[in-house]
Amino acid sequence: MQTVHYTVTADKLTEPVRIVFISDLHSCRYGKGQSSIMKAIDDEKPDAVLFGGDLIDHMGDLKDACDLLKQVKEKYPCAYTPGNHELMRNDLSRVYSMVSDEAGVTILLGNSIDLGVKDQDIRVYGIIDAWEYGDHGTQLDNCRDSLDRDRYNILLAHQPEQIDEYLSDGGDFDLVLSGHAHGGQWRIPGILEQGLFAPDQGLFPKRTSGVFYEGSTVQVVSRGLSRPVRMAVIPRFFNRPELSVIDLVPADEK
Repeated sequence: MQTVHYTVTADKLTEPVRIVFISDLHSCRYGKGQSSIMKAIDDEKPDAVLFGGDLIDHMGDLKDACDLLKQVKEKYPCAYTPGNHELMRNDLSRVYSMVSDEAGVTILLGNSIDLGVKDQDIRVYGIIDAWEYGDHGTQLDNCRDSLDRDRYNILLAHQPEQIDEYLSDGGDFDLVLSGHAHGGQWRIPGILEQGLFAPDQGLFPKRTSGVFYEGSTVQVVSRGLSRPVRMAVIPRFFNRPELSVIDLVPADEK
């Protein structure tokens, strides 16, 4: 696991805010009770932790994800939105119950929460993965229609390649956080910087990790935390699992 830092200028903020973004864990375990992930999170001293989908694999057990969610909720403001692998399960209602009832974490499905950290006006929206096409579009409309452009608006949206859809029709989000692409699986430094293959992007993908700029919107795409033991069909190559740390910095402090 590699902790990767991103710095994003946030003109609407007056104080720096640090967010840990977790995506694509796929039911993997990092130490007993997810102790390795929790140590990595705690070492970064975040103001909030956001979960961007595929925390649970479509065939994985819920326990490891629940262990992580509970511990994060005890320490930090947090929110969760599902990815395609949660939606592929036949027990999605059980997943939602585990997240919201057992772990106490807010699920974002076309709605939003205010983070309430450091007296900053930060609102986090989330939408269901495009696996659920009807709900996906409706939820995105709800988010766009309720945008307060005086706030700093973050969208959790699992699939990075759909950025044009997220920003269409008045989707003026300041920051979009995505995963899904697993860093392109096989990477060759200097040659395949975005990897060889990504779900829904195919061969030689263009948007699998890092920072992308779309007008006034910044998108951060995490390589995710899945490990080869889970993603056995296409293992990682020069592509370490990633814990993403995003520092939102006022313009006069960058």
